[in-house]
Amino acid sequence: MDRLSPEQLNPSIYVGLRLSSLQAGAKEAHYLHSLKLSYQQSLLRPASNKDDNDSEAKPSMGQLALYLLALRANCEFIGGRKGDRLVSQLKRFLEDEKRAIGHNHQGHPRTSYYQYSLGILALCVHQKRVHDSVVGKLLYAVEHKPHLLQDHVSVDTMAMAGMAFSCLELSNLNPKQRNRINLALKRVQEKILKAQTPEGYFGNVYSTPLALQLLMGSLRPSVELGTACLKAKAALQASLQHKTFQNPLMISQLLPVLNQKSYVDLISPDCQAPRALLEPALETPPQAKVPKFIDVLLKVSGISPSYRHSVSVPAGSSLEDILKNAQEHGRFRFRTQASLSGPFLTSVLGRKAGEREFWQVLRDPDTPLQQGIADYRPKDGETIELRLVGW
Repeated sequence: MDRLSPEQLNPSIYVGLRLSSLQAGAKEAHYLHSLKLSYQQSLLRPASNKDDNDSEAKPSMGQLALYLLALRANCEFIGGRKGDRLVSQLKRFLEDEKRAIGHNHQGHPRTSYYQYSLGILALCVHQKRVHDSVVGKLLYAVEHKPHLLQDHVSVDTMAMAGMAFSCLELSNLNPKQRNRINLALKRVQEKILKAQTPEGYFGNVYSTPLALQLLMGSLRPSVELGTACLKAKAALQASLQHKTFQNPLMISQLLPVLNQKSYVDLISPDCQAPRALLEPALETPPQAKVPKFIDVLLKVSGISPSYRHSVSVPAGSSLEDILKNAQEHGRFRFRTQASLSGPFLTSVLGRKAGEREFWQVLRDPDTPLQQGIADYRPKDGETIELRLVGW
């Protein structure tokens, strides 16, 4: 919460803390105030034609949806002239995504079904109704698109879609879709349960918190569901002992689970519940020592010309640090976009991922990276490949 620059502010951190049993006192209020200033200034300022940097600096619509969740976490309903403009922006985003999917459902959202679901959820907790046709696109995707559940990213998407459906069901904002929403929720729950690994995770350790947020608040409890949730929580507790969760954004998804809460609880948040004051961690000053350096081979494939370069960085550097180092000392160029789970690659060496493409990060031997680029810390001698792939 000390990181207050526009690039580092993230509503997810505030939401996670508010849905926990701890509070940060005045720092918490200051963080929300900073969020309000930053998001209103950047999202409501007039569009500029100067260069691309202006649009790059604006939060994504997924971040706007999280901002709406943050307001509800403080028991605020969005309103007023500025609030109505932000709601209109989010509704326009959903309408644009609906058109990208197409009348015959053969297309895809320009962003993702994850952000599409998050947008519906954010409007729902503020009692803002979206058109039946917008909800219908998400319902059709769950009913007819099996690729939505192929890896851990899709478990995240299914969980977010499920929470959007849960909110719509509880709020009854789209009564004509009620039966389909009910069936879709059941289908989402079944698919996530089938994705549970022998270790207990749903997809993997990082997708499990969102899955548990959905399943623990299920209106359809069963013995199978209860057993699966207990196994997943035990796996998460073990991962905490091994300090697996280091990224504050991932921790912000986990905090509600540890406190038996979910984003759906923001329909009616309890802002009077007592929360213990969180004491800042005492940090011992590090001893001065010469940093050890490691060498990482960075490769880019899927485009021409390809790229291959060895990067020397201090041990413990994140993959994002390595990419920045390569950019500062050579022809390597990259761009990222903020997301709930941290930054992800949108452009490498000037090549932007198209509508049905994405930049996949692999570590040797040819293993897709499951952590975010800000989280993963390569080892000495490791090879990191950035590969443009279609889907």
